[in-house]
Amino acid sequence: MIHTHPNFKFQLLAGNDKFTEMRSLKPLAPFEDTVITFLDELSGLLIKHPQGRDFPEIISFGFYVRKSNIARLKRSYLDLKSNVGRGVSFHIAPSNVPINFAYSLLVGLLSGNACVVRVSSESFPQTDIVSNALCKLLDRLEFKELKRYISIVRYEHDYEINNFFSNLCDVRVVWGGDNTIAEIRKSPLPPRSFDITFADRYSFCIIKAAEYLTIQDKKKIAFDFYNDTYLFDQNACSAPRLIYWVGDSKDILKAKEIFWKSLHEALLEKKYDIQLMTAVNKYSASCNAALDYDGVSLPIASDNLINRIELKSLYSDVTERTCAGGSYFEYSNQAPDKLLNFVSRKFQTLTYIGFKRDELVSFFAGKGIVGLDRIVPCGRASEFALIWDGYDLIRHMSRVVSIE
Repeated sequence: MIHTHPNFKFQLLAGNDKFTEMRSLKPLAPFEDTVITFLDELSGLLIKHPQGRDFPEIISFGFYVRKSNIARLKRSYLDLKSNVGRGVSFHIAPSNVPINFAYSLLVGLLSGNACVVRVSSESFPQTDIVSNALCKLLDRLEFKELKRYISIVRYEHDYEINNFFSNLCDVRVVWGGDNTIAEIRKSPLPPRSFDITFADRYSFCIIKAAEYLTIQDKKKIAFDFYNDTYLFDQNACSAPRLIYWVGDSKDILKAKEIFWKSLHEALLEKKYDIQLMTAVNKYSASCNAALDYDGVSLPIASDNLINRIELKSLYSDVTERTCAGGSYFEYSNQAPDKLLNFVSRKFQTLTYIGFKRDELVSFFAGKGIVGLDRIVPCGRASEFALIWDGYDLIRHMSRVVSIE
């Protein structure tokens, strides 16, 4: 549906088109029963969708919003007995990870808010599949009231439309990086409203070579790393771009050979298809690094599925050199100590292989690092959580009613 306003128009993909009335809706309690039931029904539609096999991220989202998983998540928020949603949440979803809009909607609803979600102006089948499922559910009588709390819209970059929705909201959630945040912030918010922003971030993986060599199921490690990186073409902020190898040179050399060979086999098995422009960008990234950094080594590969750039030093500006589709900087050292001065505010996720959780806790605890919000095992980098980029989203997006 094309929604017409005196000054602009946009497409309504699902939900309520009476936007100004959303300001008068009563905020819900976090993890409201009707919301949980609705999400469980949505889960069933998505898991059984005939195109699900083509888009594993849709199936993953479907499993994430199952009633049993939401109940598990709720157990971490049993203390929010006097919390309510803040009112209207306005979400600007990114274009690099199409399914992201659904998770943003999920958080808005679970925290008790009405949600206006602006999806990318670029059309993606994942967006259409989820939006169509939402439409189907919201047309059911049992969800007639909840429909008033949900609007999924699509429009081109437009200052006036951003102003319109920003003026309605109590909390604005901005995904998409630094440029998007700067653009959206040109639209003022009401005095008590605030932003939750997800800026450009950088992520990496640390591998203890000796321990990796002892792992029996290296194929599983390869597929876990594939999911972290190639599932969204290395476009997600949580996708590792730097591999930090720990150990003696002999173990590292052997581990590298096995690791990259196993990953290449996984890519072939998955039939990963690299786009021509991505391949060109990866080649350019290697050439530029070789020109700009001393002692760079570029291992020869049989194809362009994996692009490796071996560094002699950890250069601070390496975080500005991002390239999609499987391009990795590598650095080797006997210990992870170099990370302490290297990790900046831009760092988001650290995945690990061959380390025990307690090792990393003791290494980072009390060190005062200014960045890094998540440390998770390899294979879980893109796994969504209600605490993201250091924000506890349910607590941030709900309001505490103090009763003394």
